[in-house]
Amino acid sequence: MDNKGILKALIERVGGRFSAALGINLSSRNPREIFKWFFASVLFGTRISEVIVIKTYKEFEKEGILSPAGILNAGWDDLVEILDRGGYVRYDFKTATKFLDMSTALIDRYSGDLNVLHSTASEPRDLEDRLKALAKGIGDVTVNIFLREMRGTWEKAEPFPSELVVTAAKHMGILPSYSKDRGKVLAFLKKKWTDERMKMKDFPDFEAALVRLGKDYCRKGLCDRCPMKCECRGIKE
Repeated sequence: MDNKGILKALIERVGGRFSAALGINLSSRNPREIFKWFFASVLFGTRISEVIVIKTYKEFEKEGILSPAGILNAGWDDLVEILDRGGYVRYDFKTATKFLDMSTALIDRYSGDLNVLHSTASEPRDLEDRLKALAKGIGDVTVNIFLREMRGTWEKAEPFPSELVVTAAKHMGILPSYSKDRGKVLAFLKKKWTDERMKMKDFPDFEAALVRLGKDYCRKGLCDRCPMKCECRGIKE
């Protein structure tokens, strides 16, 4: 299989964007859709299974509570109840508080619109800092998850590749094992993608697929079950 075939197979076999799997359309730049993905990113940002995150998100979707105003109107008790219904019990209290704090801050500082936050940011790292400042507990992992899929939609969304991306890319032989600088890693992966005449608007699917591969297989050492095991070169760090 040639390089382009491997990149396509990776996405087809393990899946692309997490936002798309939730039915969220980020390309429209619609503030409602962008907030939904930020909300989901907060759920994904803790050590909890993807199955529980999706179930919990769907519970909030069913209740129509996926906006800053909706979250504030629901209140802490109702948020905890919905989180528990989705199986998000381990972090229910902290997450309910986080949702309330970030919704309040977003409304007070940016008129409830994450697009306004983006336009206010001076550059990519400032954007990351502003997102983290929305509430205690919104850290690097959550912001990386969110901005990874906003890449190409927001011009200042340029997060560095996560450890999972780096690990999976090395195992697949996509990334040289000596690469340490995350900025250079990002540039290398982008070049690898475009060299195969792949569209940059689809790059977030590639990055998300590497995350899935790293999280579900490489990190757990499940090489025998890996859907990419025939293409894997087993390059370790």
